[in-house]
Amino acid sequence: MSNFTERLHFRGLHFTVPGAHISGRAVVWAGLASGLVYLASLAILMPLFLGASPWAVPRVIAAMTQGSVALTPIDTFDMSVLLAAIVIHFVLSMAYALVFAFIGKGHSIAADTVAGAVFGLALYVVNYYLATSLFPWFEQMRNWATVVAHLAYGSVLGAVYAAYASGRIGHHPAAKD
Repeated sequence: MSNFTERLHFRGLHFTVPGAHISGRAVVWAGLASGLVYLASLAILMPLFLGASPWAVPRVIAAMTQGSVALTPIDTFDMSVLLAAIVIHFVLSMAYALVFAFIGKGHSIAADTVAGAVFGLALYVVNYYLATSLFPWFEQMRNWATVVAHLAYGSVLGAVYAAYASGRIGHHPAAKD
């Protein structure tokens, strides 16, 4: 058996890798909650304060797999675009939550909330400045609303991860992880 697999231990929905104990349940709930907060933030902020269509964000996300054809017309509803955006968004949200699990230790909700906010800002930079070479249409999303949404995403990610990973919520005393 390889040295890595000897050090990788699974116990229910928790797994340990060298230097980190990851709660799978915390990753899933943190990814779902923060992903929902991000979408809700933009669905409110973009139309209310920036005059953007509520369908602009799903179209920008869906274009990651559907190409620029998903971007037009930007202000109309399209079920296939919306479904693609939701799937892409929550898959990425779960992946980001897993990455955060190596940063957030789940010991302090306050510390993980702050770490999550910083993580959210780092994601903003990655998504809207570095990823624009792959997805140039992300450039149009550089605004204060997406910064706020990323701060909210990260803060919720950190808080929910810490709460679940520490067993403060989502843990039944009789349950065996």
